[in-house]
Amino acid sequence: MRKAMYLMGALEDSDIEWLAANGTAARLTRGQELVREGQPVDSLFVVLDGQLAVESGGTQLATLLAGEVVGEISFVDSRPPLATVMALDAARILAVRRDVLQAKLAADSRFAANFYRALAIFLADRLRTTTARLGYGRPEQDAVVEAADELGDDLMETVSQGTRRFDNLLRRVRGA
Repeated sequence: MRKAMYLMGALEDSDIEWLAANGTAARLTRGQELVREGQPVDSLFVVLDGQLAVESGGTQLATLLAGEVVGEISFVDSRPPLATVMALDAARILAVRRDVLQAKLAADSRFAANFYRALAIFLADRLRTTTARLGYGRPEQDAVVEAADELGDDLMETVSQGTRRFDNLLRRVRGA
């Protein structure tokens, strides 16, 4: 979950309030697809609770839990996703429509700077971890993988703030 907290941590409390007010909470049933490989994605999603599977070619690549963000790569590059995301059990998500989010980004430069910085950190960490895990057949890569999973003090603070803000988002969505 810590990677998803980068986004929440880099935003401000008012930004989280905006997401809660402008997003739509939805329930997913077991096996229901949220994102289909190769199909355009019209929203950015935050997993509020439950578990989602990321699959490609019939292979489960990852399990997403509460606080994870879905659809961020397609949001950035506007290309269809390379994987399918479906509910492993009953789950709830918050969907923020692409057009609504793009309008906010265009109108609020501070939000845009925070949002894109958070996505850059999030995606860079994912790339770093993936690259370290590939290892290119070198046994010494195990140490690199462990180091890639560690957080510096500045990112630890971001993740801590993100956790608090995610809890606020949950309270806000439940109260709506």
